[in-house]
Order: sequence, then structure tokens, then C-alpha cells
Amino acid sequence: MVRLQVDLGRLEAWPSDRLEGFNAALLTALPGLARHGCCYGEPGGFVRRLEAGTWFGHIAEHVALELQTQAGGRATRGKTRSVKGRPGVYNVMFAYADEQTGLLAGRLAFQILDRLLPETLRGHRGFDRLASPGPETDVSQIATVEAALPVLRASVRRGALGPSTQALVNAARRRGIPIARLNGQSLIQLGQGANQRRLRASVTDRTGLVAAELAGDKAQAKALLEAIGCPVARGVVIRTADEAVEAAARLKPPLVVKPLDGNHGRGVTTGLVEADAIRAAFDLAAMHSRSVILEEQLPGRDHRVLVVDGKVVAVAERVPAHVIGDGRRSVMALVEAVNADPRRGDGHENVLTRIRIDDAAARDVLARQGLDANSIPEAGRFVTLRTTANLSSGGTAVDRTDDIHPDNASIARRAALAVGLDVAGIDLLAPDITQSVRATGGGIVEVNAAPGLRMHLDPSEGEPRDVAEPIVRMMYPTGSRARIPVLAVTGTNGKSTVGRMLFRIFQCEGKTVGLTNTSGVYIGNERVYAGDASGPKSARLVLRDPTVEVAVLECARGGILREGLAFDRCDVGAVLNVQPDHLGLKGIDTLEDLASVKSVVTETVSRRGVSVLNADDRLTVRMARHAGGRVCWFSMRGGAELPGFVRRHIADRGLAALYDPADGWLTLYDDGQSRRVCRAADIPATLGGHAAFNVANALAAAAMAYGAGVEPDRIAEALGGFASTYEQNPGRLNVHDAHGVRIIMDYAHNPEGLRALGRLIQAARPETGRTIAMLSVPGDRRNEEILAMGGIGAEYFDDLVFRETPDNRGRPTGEVIRLLTEGALEAGCAPDRIRGVVREEEAVLECLRMARPGDMVVLTPTRIDSVWRQVLDYSPETPDAPPPAYAILEPAHG
Repeated sequence: MVRLQVDLGRLEAWPSDRLEGFNAALLTALPGLARHGCCYGEPGGFVRRLEAGTWFGHIAEHVALELQTQAGGRATRGKTRSVKGRPGVYNVMFAYADEQTGLLAGRLAFQILDRLLPETLRGHRGFDRLASPGPETDVSQIATVEAALPVLRASVRRGALGPSTQALVNAARRRGIPIARLNGQSLIQLGQGANQRRLRASVTDRTGLVAAELAGDKAQAKALLEAIGCPVARGVVIRTADEAVEAAARLKPPLVVKPLDGNHGRGVTTGLVEADAIRAAFDLAAMHSRSVILEEQLPGRDHRVLVVDGKVVAVAERVPAHVIGDGRRSVMALVEAVNADPRRGDGHENVLTRIRIDDAAARDVLARQGLDANSIPEAGRFVTLRTTANLSSGGTAVDRTDDIHPDNASIARRAALAVGLDVAGIDLLAPDITQSVRATGGGIVEVNAAPGLRMHLDPSEGEPRDVAEPIVRMMYPTGSRARIPVLAVTGTNGKSTVGRMLFRIFQCEGKTVGLTNTSGVYIGNERVYAGDASGPKSARLVLRDPTVEVAVLECARGGILREGLAFDRCDVGAVLNVQPDHLGLKGIDTLEDLASVKSVVTETVSRRGVSVLNADDRLTVRMARHAGGRVCWFSMRGGAELPGFVRRHIADRGLAALYDPADGWLTLYDDGQSRRVCRAADIPATLGGHAAFNVANALAAAAMAYGAGVEPDRIAEALGGFASTYEQNPGRLNVHDAHGVRIIMDYAHNPEGLRALGRLIQAARPETGRTIAMLSVPGDRRNEEILAMGGIGAEYFDDLVFRETPDNRGRPTGEVIRLLTEGALEAGCAPDRIRGVVREEEAVLECLRMARPGDMVVLTPTRIDSVWRQVLDYSPETPDAPPPAYAILEPAHG
């Protein structure tokens, strides 16, 4: 779906009922708008809105949809809504089948509407920021429907799949198989991860190279078929015209000349008898191949037998391109009339191909009939325009699937198996397809790899055959899986840690896991991409990797807003919490707005999946109404404080994961039964159970893993080996003791995250030493959040080093430090406890230099890897002192 944000400016005061003549001009230009139902859900609904008065953005939505429809695209859904707090600004949204066509339709819709406005209201700008077909095509002056449609139709053709590929995609979608287009042509991925398959038209990833090459070598394929008793035409391979004439004397006419490795009937000439004609045919075939076949022409009509997985699934009789004379019109005029059929298009874009008679082959065929393009054939005369019956040269097809004789079907099936093709098109000449060619004459002409499907999908005569379905069924037999388990997690805090816990759980199950988070993309134990990878682009990378058996995807707010999700549905989706962060960005101004964005993850959970929601967060609780699958509540109040709705949920045999502070156990409840997982203190990442936020993360991870089918004892075993080390969970509560100083690195980047870290540090602070913290906030956060971070720092730490982020996200240098300092001072922090250092590496160095034996240094980094290396490489100027005694944070596993 395209989303355009439009500022109407003065047009906000001019709804459609105030624009004299506008509605009539619009409906004249695009009469199809009268069929739009709009909010009324019936034809004429949009016209009612126009007459009652609607605004320019809403009108543009409908025009963009109608332009795509007129251009041959399929787009019917749209929505236009005002932007809260910004009068005259609207989000205009509409669906598309092809992205570039959708964007172009949006641009042209605004340009057309601008021209229809009264002159005093014209002149809106910004259209050039929308899509254009390319630098070679200037669409800036297009302002009429007549001029727009050819450009849009060309865009549709560029972006559309061919009929064969589209049929296979449609068949896969009917089976619920996810689809990904891998290039601008027809390379398609079906399924996900390790369960993926690929195809390009009717060539699948199981179509063998040897088989395809053998099918392309017509002489070798014919010899192979002859060796197993399939009837084929006698012939020889020739390399010169003289050889052709000489060999013709040893064969029975009429003869056929064709390229050795040609396709689509190119360079094929039939019905040859005379030497001159044979020479001319050789020259034509030699334009397509260095070697040429001369063979006897088998009797009969041309049939294409489609064999899939060793079974005949469709048969079509192919009729060469032709016209029927009427005694009045010329051959050229008759061809133009045939080409007016809307089913005919250029190349393979439609079910039929336009006939061309402007080449030598067509002129030669006409000349043999004593005609040319300007001749007027008598009424009823059948005028052949091609010697071959290929659809690509304008031929037509008649379905004969129910008519084929069992012998003929067996011959075709054996030929496909002999060549080794999983999908094969067998060209069979038969005088009567209902009789065996062994009795009537005829036989196999060619075996084709990558056969076209359109003659079977939409024959000119007879019953259409769904030949795509058996191909997809061959690729995914009954009982096989096209999808891999997809676990998606979102929330303000804890996403990365939950993802890492799930990663370990499934690794312990022996699975190859694909993981995305703010640190990168991980496939198994390898990081294949470093950087923020919490958006759809990175998730697609995981879902396309052929080794991935389970996908664990962190879904951040920004990626969801930018382009949604990378999957149509997930098996388990979780929303951990909704806290103030990233507010004021991209129209997300309140916590309720943020919750709406994050709820998208659980709304895409499959019917048989599980939505994991935090029962202790009021905004996630509200998401249960729209969550997919079964709801699983998790709560840190698993004892006497357990919320009543969770108690009722469990009593109704619902699913829940609870932590009881009284006994320290994580317990799963399902179908009226309770199953203990492990004690929180037994999970190293909880630091003996003191890191409450990691207890909550473990609880969510356990719920998600159980929802994906992992047994509780296996979850406990995996979590029992999960520690907050840099190696297992970089940037999340990593502890390093050196030079008598304890250094803690944690990615606490918002007020709630810093407050949780501060509570833990306060409980673990050294008995005599100080706590020194390096803090920062991304510059795109609101002033109040930056001020709050400064105040929280003053509350929990003795000395503060404020820094800037590497890019500062639009704020001038020093402003983030200034706001952090202001927040700390307002919280009562003494000025001498505060330092400001712009660059991150210098701020880290300042903290380390300030530290003395017995102190604790807390670093909240942006560049996690480089800060950790800096910590490990640091060497103080003073010798090491004995390590201090800390209240907690001792490694739980020794």
C-alpha cells in the first residue's frame, strides 16, 4: 500500500461540493469512478461522497485506484485520514499490485486533479517527489487521463509477471504458501527459509541442468526417445545448405527444417519439398542456431502434452496463426481485427499473442498460398500465417485433455521421464488425438523444458485447466511445510534479550536459527550483517536464507511504520511492554499511538499460533481483543498479586506464564495444568534473580518457546546456560571486572530502561566506591525524555558523564548534553558531579580514567562492539588493586 502525506493548504476550504463543474469533469474523465462503492459499499457510493462534499486527498485516493485499474493493475482498497493536530494534512493510502505503478498512479492522480481544479486553485507542488518511470520518461506535464494511461500500462507491463508465473503464484497463494519475488523478472521464491523452493515460470529448482540441456539438443533427445521405442521423425543434423539438399534426397517429403536448439517455433519451416525452399529454410534456421535439423514431417495436427511429475495433466491442440477470409477485407485488415481481441498482447504478457505479418516468415507463408498482406481472400478461406502453431507467434489452442488416447498419453509420459524433466511440454503430432499414433502415424516432434502454461490455462476453445496447481503440489506434496516457525517480538524494552534467549532455546533444540535485532542479523553462530537489523529488510534476509529452520525476528517501531512486516503471518508474536520512547516521531505522539503500532505484530499471529502479552502493562492488555491465535499472558505477579483477569484466563484453561516472587519459580499454565520451568535464580542472566527485567524477559521467552512447541524442561535447560555475557547477549548487562573496577555495559536508551538498570545498580553498588555512568539519548527523542534521562542518572549514580550520539539525529552538537545536564541539575545533582564529553570513545575513556579501585562504571553505549573492545583494551596508569566486594552481580554459574 502506498501512503502519501498531503498538505491541502487552501484546498482544505474547498471540498468537492464547492468546486463548480469539478465533479462532472472528473466523472467524464474517469467514468469508472461511478462504480466505486467507497464507504457505502455499493456502486455509486463515491459519487454520493463527491456530491455531498469530500476533500482533495480522498478524491486522489480513488483516482489513483481507478488509474491502476484502467491500466490493467488490480487495486481496489484505499483509505484517507486526517493527520491528528495538523489541519489540512492527510494520509492518503491506496493498494497496488506493482509498487512502481502504484507510486506513479499517485503522482499522475494529483497532476490530473490539479488540472481539473478552477484556475485560481491550481499550482500545487511536490508531485515530482513521487515516482517517475525513469529519467528517460518525463511525466511532469501529464495532466489528462488519456496521456496517463499509456505510461501506466507500460509500467504495469514492466512490473507484471508472465501468465505462467502468475498462475503458479496464484496457485501457491491459494495453498497459503508465502511468495517473494527475487528480481524484476520471474524468479520467485515459494516458502521460507529451509522450506523454500524457487521457480522461474515453469522451471523449478528441481529441473535438472542435464535434462534441460538434453531437451534443448533436439537431435540427442530424439535419439534417446527412439532408443526407448517412442515414435519420432527420421532426420539428420546439418551444418550447410548443401548438406541439407543432399540429405533431403534420403528422406521422405514433406520435410521440416528447424534450429537444433531453438524455441518458440523460431526459425522453423514445414512442408518443404523443393531444393530452393530447403536452402531458404536452412538460412532462416541458421539465424537461430549453428546446427540445423532436417527431418521428415510427421502427419497430423500439432498437440502440446503437459507432463508434470511423470503425469499427463493437460493436452492442447495448437492451431497456427491464421485468419478466415470474408471476401471484403485484406489479410492485413483481418489480422488487425484478430489482434483487437483483448486477450492478445505483446510477447507473453497475455493469454494470446498478437499476430505479426511484417517479417519474412509470414510473407513466405502467404506467398506459398498465392497471397500477400494486401490480398483479399474469399469468404471462408483459411489463410495460414505461420507454419508452426506456437502461441508465441500468434497461434491459438483448443483443449483436448479429455480426448487423448491412453497410448498417446503413455508415450508423452515416458518421453518426459526419459529426458528427466519434472515439468515437460511434449510436442506430439497426431492425425486424431483420440487414436493411438502407433496406428495412425505421427509421433513426438520435441520435448520442451520450461513449457508455457497459458494455452492450458485459457484455451481459445474448450475447458481451462488449472495446470499450475499440480506443479505447486509437486513442489510441496501433501503434508510438507512451506513455512518455517516465525517468532516475532516487539516492545519498548527487552526485545533483544528475549530474542537472544529464544535463539539459544532453539539452538539447543538442534535448529539453525535466523535472528534479527539492533546488533545485526545472525544465521546460526555467524553474524552475517552488523548494524541495526530490527526492520523488515533484515527479516526478509532471514526468511530467504535456505539454511534457516526457525526465524526469531525483532520488530521495531521504525520498521513497522516504514514498511510494515516482512511476513504475512507469524506463529508466535509478543508485545513485551509499551513505554515512553520514540514519541513525537512519524506521527506517533502518545503511548496509545505507539501501542497501536506494536499491536500489528500480534494481529498477524496465525489462527493456530500464540500471542504473548504482558499482563502487567495496561496497553498490552488492551491488545488481547485483536490478537491472533491463543493469548498467552505473562506476569511478574504470579502469586497473591496476580491480576484477576489472568486468574480467570487460567481457570478457563487458558495459556499463561507466571513468575511467583515468593518461591522464585517460572511456571507455565495450559489447558488447566501447571508445569514448572525453572527458578529465576537458575538463569545466569537474572544475576541470581536480582535482575528483575531479565526475569521478565525469560518469562516472555519461555512463553514464546512453549507456544512454538518446545517442552518446558527443554526451555529450562537452555535458559540455564544463558548468561548476560558479551558473547551471548552483547550490550545487555555485560559485566567486566578489571583493575579493581567493575564495568557494566547495558543498552539502556530510554527512561524506563535506565530506571530498571539504576535500581539494579543501586542494589549492587560497591560498599565504599562510587558509581560512574556514561549516559546519552538519541537526538530525535523529545526534550522531556532527554531531561528525564538526566534526572534518572542523577538519582541512581554518583558521577555522570553525558555524551552525544554519533549522528545526533538532527540536533546541533552539545544540545543533548545540555538537556541531560539540565535534567540532572533539576533533580538536585551537584554541578561538580557532571561532565560533558561529545564523542563516545572519549566519554568511555573519561569514565575509565575517573574510576578507582572499588568503583563501578556503567556504560550505556551506542556502538556496542567498539565500546566493549575499548573496555577490554583499557590499561590504567595505576597498578591493579584488590577487587572490591559487591552486594550482588557475582556470576551465578561460578
